[in-house]
Formats: sequence, structure tokens, C-alpha cells
Amino acid sequence: MMKEENAGWFRPLLRGLAVAAAIAAVTTVGITRQRLIAAGETPQAHKRIPVYYWHMWGGEWLPSMTKVVTDFNASQDKYEVIALQVPPAESEAKFLMSVAGGSPPDVMVQWTNAISTWSQGDVLQPLDTHMTPEEKRFFLNDTYPVVHENGWYKGHLYGMIINMDVNACYYRADQFREAGLDPDHFPKTLEELTAISRKLDRKDANGRFTRIGFLPASLQMYAPSFGGGFYDPAKDDVLLNTPENLRALNYIVDTNKQLGLDKVRRFNAGLKSQSGIDWPFIDGELSVTLDGQWRVKQIKMFKPDLDYRVAPLPPPAGGKPGASFSNVSFLTIPAGAKHSEGAWEFIKFWSGLDNPGAAAKYATGFSWLPSSPQMAKSPDYQAYLRENPKFQTFVDLAASPNIITTPPVPYQLYLMDRIGSVDDLAERGSLTPVQALTKLETDTARERARRTGLGYDQ
Repeated sequence: MMKEENAGWFRPLLRGLAVAAAIAAVTTVGITRQRLIAAGETPQAHKRIPVYYWHMWGGEWLPSMTKVVTDFNASQDKYEVIALQVPPAESEAKFLMSVAGGSPPDVMVQWTNAISTWSQGDVLQPLDTHMTPEEKRFFLNDTYPVVHENGWYKGHLYGMIINMDVNACYYRADQFREAGLDPDHFPKTLEELTAISRKLDRKDANGRFTRIGFLPASLQMYAPSFGGGFYDPAKDDVLLNTPENLRALNYIVDTNKQLGLDKVRRFNAGLKSQSGIDWPFIDGELSVTLDGQWRVKQIKMFKPDLDYRVAPLPPPAGGKPGASFSNVSFLTIPAGAKHSEGAWEFIKFWSGLDNPGAAAKYATGFSWLPSSPQMAKSPDYQAYLRENPKFQTFVDLAASPNIITTPPVPYQLYLMDRIGSVDDLAERGSLTPVQALTKLETDTARERARRTGLGYDQ
């Protein structure tokens, strides 16, 4: 039952979406059965307890997702997971409508980092109440910090991390050698990296950049290395206008100013895309770039002969090594799920909570990072690393205690939007870094006051 004091934001959904949700639920089941039957996987509803699972993976990722479901169903004879692929652009609305209408899936993957927001509104069920003492011990002590420290709200775990992204520096060995730099000796400090990157810059006859050696951007991505971040777990409060965050934003803005803000904007406007074969690093327009582990697979697919290396982002003087911001994906059990026990069994199976070695093959199928040292050391994961040695840098980073994620506050979507907004204003020169962080703090305080006035928890 939804807590009275937290239900205010959710009631409009109940009033306005319940009918649509009921229709969507009926349609969902129908579509699910049609897809399964078409694939030759008729659900064994009369023999097993059906567990309805919603996800958003398609294309090259769908076979990996299908294998997880097929293997789970073959591993036991009590539950039958029935998967439905939901379009990513519609997933959040469909999910909220299904909960509002009382017909949610039993388990769903969530890409939107709104776990605290939805937990406050009783949209999700706590997962820790399903854990045995041994499962809880393993989860809290044997998984990486980024895994067991996230997904919590007010003392309960509402999301089990199934995938986390960490960022490292990709750099072009061929361009390093061209500039007289040794690709086997990557800079040890951020200041050194910034200095040598100017040797990698290239311009045309009109003085316009055709290649930039290193172009830092995004306070969210660089704050961790400066010792900054956006949340203090000891105080359960946000960190915004801090000396560390200011130092990070000053570094980004000052580096862009040295290159020329107009020249940087013109250069960025001319880039084709940030994905696939048109990624500027593959095209050679960036010599060094900070990006996630999934790019290893993209390079292997689109330019397997590319001469490149991967290294952790070197910390600035006085900063933190092995630091990164991590975007994560969660497995959740919605409020009102009819078969939460079956959902939990599926979550344990896929996440490796019961058997990390056996679950390693699912992580490698998605090109994901391991969630624990046991998974990383498993034969399947070690075989994957032998085939993809560049991935080792990210596996090492995954174990770092200096990884931060979205703050677990109930206004987290608002907060991350504002961080991105003031960061953009600073990088475009519309606000100074001091003004940007002051605005961030003021805007957030105003939002918190508004929420308090409406009776929401902070």
C-alpha cells in the first residue's frame, strides 16, 4: 500500500493513467504471447508460475538477453520467465502506467536513474527483504563498492545493479607517435595530459581545428577525479558548490578557453556523431577521449585494426586515482508485482548473487563489467579478457572505491538535470564556474523547499 505522505505525486497517475494501464496490460500479455509463440517458446503457464519481465534490449543485444531468459527457464521447473521488449522511449511511461493500473510486470530493468524517486512514491518493492542472510552477506561484502552501495533508499535496497559503466581514456597510439610521444608511457597526471595534448592538435589553413588532442567536458565526468561529487553518504545530503567541484569545472572551462570557445564550438558542431563508426575517436578527430567500456566492442566491430590504447584518467594534483562517474542499470520488482518471489529468483540468477561464476557468461555476452571479484576471476570472464585485453582497464576501475553515481535523493532526476544545465552554461561561457555552482545550489535549495511544502521527504 502506498504511504499517504508520499503518494501526492503519484495520484495524478492513478487518476489519469489507470484505464490506459489496464488496456496496456492486456495488450502487453497478448503481444508477449504472440512473440513467444512466433519464436517457438510457448509459455508453460499451466505447468509453471509465469514471471513477466520487461526489458529494452533489441538488435545486436537481443540474443544475449534471450539467452539469459532461456537459461533461467531451463535451470529450474517452478517459474517461467516471459520476456517483453519495450521500446526505450516508451518504457518509463508504460512502466508507471502499469503500476498505476495495478498490472505491472513482475520484474523490469530500469535505465532511468530514478530509483530513489520511485522508491519514495512506493512504485518499487524492496529487494533486501527477499535476501537470505548469506545472500545479504555476499552482496554487502563480496561485490564491488559501486554495486552494493547503490540502489538503496531509506535503508532498503530497491534496485539491483545489473550493469555499470565506468570511464577511461582511449588514446590513439598512431597519433601519439606522429607527435613524437611514446604511447607506452601515458601521462601520470591530468596536468601532464593537458599539456601534451596540445602537441596532438591539428588545424587547417584557416586556423580551424581538424583534430583536438584532448577536450575535457562534463562536470559530472570530471568531478570524481578532483575529489568532488554530488552526494555525502555520511550526512545523506547533496554536495554541490564545493571547492572540489569548482576546481573541476574551472579546469574544464579554462582548458576550453585556452583552445578558444568559438573554435571548440565550431569543431564540435562539425562532428558527425558520437556513436558507431562515426565516433570522433574512430574518425581520428580526437586523439584522447574519456569514454565508457562499451567502446571496446564498437572499435572491434567498426575498426578492428585501429592502433589505440586505454588507460585510467590520470588524477590532477591532489585528486583521486581510479575515479569515475558511473551510469548504472538496475533490475527492479515493481509494486503490485504478482510473482515477486519468481522475480527475485530471476534477479539472483542473472546478477550472479547465487553463482557469480555461472553468471559471468551473461556479463560477457553484453560486454558488461563484472559485479564482483569472483565473477571477474571466473573462467568465462577470463576467457573474455584474453579475447578483449583492452577491457582489463575497465575491470580494474570497476573495483575502485572512487566511483560515484547518481545521488540517492528523491529529487535525483531534477538534480542531475540541473547539474547538466549549469555545466553547459559554464562551458559555453554564459556563466562563470562560480556563478554556475551558485546557481546549482540556489536552484536545488528552491526545489527542496518546494518539495518540503508539499510534504515530501528529503
